[in-house]
Amino acid sequence: MSHATHLKLTEAPAADARLAVASAACSKARIARMEARIDEQQAVIARLEAELAHSRKVFDRASEAAQIGVWECELADSSLRWTDVVYDIFELPRGSALDRGRTLECYPQATREALERIRSKAIEDRSGFCLDAEIVTMRGNRRWIRITASVECVDGEPVRIFGMKQDITAEKTAALRLRTMAEFDSLTGLANRSRFQAVIGGVAAEGVEAEGVAASAVGAVMLIDLDRFKDVNDDLGHIVGDDCLKEVGRRLALLRSRSDCVARIGGDEFAVVFGPQTAHAAALRLGAAVVRLMERPILVAGRRIHIGASVGIAFSQDGRGDALYGHADTALYAAKAAGRGTVRVFDGKVGDAVSPSGKGESRG
Repeated sequence: MSHATHLKLTEAPAADARLAVASAACSKARIARMEARIDEQQAVIARLEAELAHSRKVFDRASEAAQIGVWECELADSSLRWTDVVYDIFELPRGSALDRGRTLECYPQATREALERIRSKAIEDRSGFCLDAEIVTMRGNRRWIRITASVECVDGEPVRIFGMKQDITAEKTAALRLRTMAEFDSLTGLANRSRFQAVIGGVAAEGVEAEGVAASAVGAVMLIDLDRFKDVNDDLGHIVGDDCLKEVGRRLALLRSRSDCVARIGGDEFAVVFGPQTAHAAALRLGAAVVRLMERPILVAGRRIHIGASVGIAFSQDGRGDALYGHADTALYAAKAAGRGTVRVFDGKVGDAVSPSGKGESRG
């Protein structure tokens, strides 16, 4: 073997070794770079997870503070998913199994029917809805909730309905308290003059809508004025007088189921509004019943107090109530002029009224 050939044979392993070392170094560098990128990505993922956890924590706290929870319902099988606040609103253990049929039983029947109606319409229209509804929780507590919903579609077909449920019981309670202060007499609990005027002016009570009947439809107005009440205040004082008015309010409250409004419109003056469905004879019988009811003595602080009442009634000819107060007042004046403790009816002529038997009584 020549010397040159021997050199070539000895140099080849050395070159291979250097290549192997170089290759290993390159691989190690690539691995190091890959590990560095993985570490960077894991750091990014960790940061994003921390931000997501923080955002979820903030959302949960805000959700609990606002009493707003998120819900979903799959249309294919009606399966439900709730966040914790919705469970809390319905007073169910968090994470417990959900059944839509059982949940619907928490709604009163009329509300349940309204909810199903607007839900079906929203699904049909691929839209959404908002509804304030009263519920009875699984523990028997009454609450008001606000339901918002949107329909999710895939390829134009509705597949899911989702939204939020919020506990608005405090809001509803505050609104009811304000409405009560604005529309009801604090002493007797009856409607006040403002509410009475709204009713005869054609404003329905909140949440009341009579199908096929005009909002201004009023059948009759009855005015009731207490007899000898001024003597009670003068002789026994206003505290005793107030106790008498409270009892009068309790007695007149019996007319609520037969009328559209029972109100205290002045110191010792009360009013009843009847709808157009009330027959004239029925209103007259109720007027006579009021007179008999007020003839019963009122027991206050061991005293038997006798007051009595006079009644004036005016019937509407066109379903409008805006002029009836004046007509009923004319009839009331005639009742008091006739000796009190009587019922008089406005006969359609300004200044005149008649008794239920038909005998005329002149205001003048």
